[in-house]
Amino acid sequence: MAATARLDPHDEIADIDRRLFGGFVEHLGRHIYDGIFEPGHPDAGPDGFRRDVIDLVKELGVTTIRYPGGNFVSGYRWEDGIGPVDQRPRRLDLAWHSTETNEVGLHEFAGWLDQVGSDLMLAVNLGTRGTQEALDLLEYANVDAKTAWTDRRAANGRAEPFGVSMWCLGNEMDGPWQLGHRNAEDYGKIAARTAKAMRMVDPAIELVVCGSSGRSMPTFGSWERTVLEHTFDDVDFISCHAYYQERRGQAQEFLASSVDMTTFIESVVTTADAVAATKNSDKRIMISFDEWNIWYLHSDDGELMDKPEEPGWPVAPRLLEDRYSVLDAVVFGDLLITLLTHADRVRSASLAQLVNVIAPIMTEPGGPAWRQTTFFPFSLTSRLAHGRAVHMPVSAPTFSSTAFGEVPTVDAVATIDEDGISVFVVNRSTTAPETLSVDLAPLLAELGRGLVVTESHLLHDDDMYAANTLEAPERVGLSTLTTEIDGASLRIELPAVSWGCVRLT
Repeated sequence: MAATARLDPHDEIADIDRRLFGGFVEHLGRHIYDGIFEPGHPDAGPDGFRRDVIDLVKELGVTTIRYPGGNFVSGYRWEDGIGPVDQRPRRLDLAWHSTETNEVGLHEFAGWLDQVGSDLMLAVNLGTRGTQEALDLLEYANVDAKTAWTDRRAANGRAEPFGVSMWCLGNEMDGPWQLGHRNAEDYGKIAARTAKAMRMVDPAIELVVCGSSGRSMPTFGSWERTVLEHTFDDVDFISCHAYYQERRGQAQEFLASSVDMTTFIESVVTTADAVAATKNSDKRIMISFDEWNIWYLHSDDGELMDKPEEPGWPVAPRLLEDRYSVLDAVVFGDLLITLLTHADRVRSASLAQLVNVIAPIMTEPGGPAWRQTTFFPFSLTSRLAHGRAVHMPVSAPTFSSTAFGEVPTVDAVATIDEDGISVFVVNRSTTAPETLSVDLAPLLAELGRGLVVTESHLLHDDDMYAANTLEAPERVGLSTLTTEIDGASLRIELPAVSWGCVRLT
């Protein structure tokens, strides 16, 4: 059976919200210290931020960056990160068993974002703090009036507001590991109170309420329903978090991960719309998939692998520094296809994280920065996926997944903008190459002209476990995806375990 697809420009999903290509920076491990911020590095500027890392983040193309956590935010005093750096307190970070120096805070991070060209998305602490502290941070960040907090902001070097438009009401509050963990009823109440109060300060902000931290959580579904029953009128988004990894060498099973992400998204949408129905409301709660990635969180024996190797309370320990293979990057690219396929309801997403910590960019103290394999599908998709997302239904051979049954070997999605069309494809088979034939007739009829391939990129290696490392930072790269347009058909040659994209104009 050959793989076939149809590209009909009228089979539209939605306009693409550019926040879909967001990132996530947490005070965790070497993400900030010895990652983006390393005073004394040969490439560091006067502000201490590494210019080589800034260049890579710009190339990656992240649009909105969620900060400062993550688990970290549930114990964070945001005031520790403002004012003279030499007067800022050192604090214990209970989430990651580390010491936080607070050398980088809101002002420094916002300055870094100005350099990389990304917008700021702030999370407030609803773990160990509450509504008043969230209001204080919002006033400090967004208010254009003379108050005690805005006077402090000006004294700290920022007369104008930061103008943060998107705010997260805590982080993973369903998780027993979270400082201040609450049940759905209690979290829903504090989130609703905080949301109402924040809107009194700035009615224009968009608010994200915590959904489940994973589809496998025992409270998944009931958590979303209860939280939204409390917060439905006051929030715009509910969050989803999902991480995937290969287990026990089962590469073919791992390649079905996007099926799980699809089920996760569609289940949350169904629950949110059911709450809307009970309230007789036409409002649609959108999804902020504000943590997603490949993360080798568990050993094959199920043991958590997120503990610092250094004893005591180290500063910036090496934590969660996963090395990503071609296999990981192909699954990662498939997850991006899934996010685009659900662009009607997933209006924001944050790749977790950006530098050193489960990251597409790695650095060595005093040394180089380099791209991991996952860098390539993200940077290409962010650059080429504009305009509107369009379904590309695929008929293809299948493989048997223990968790998901029969799974198509090929998946695809397209985007259409004023300048051209982009097609994103994946071959999930570990053994068989696939030729995907795409029927362009509906698209050509709409355009009234022919198309040519102006770009084609392939992520593949004969060794699917090949990776980029400090010793071999360019071991894995992109090659040219073999394509041909024959009349009204686009033929794409996909090796086993591969991800690719094609640009048509």
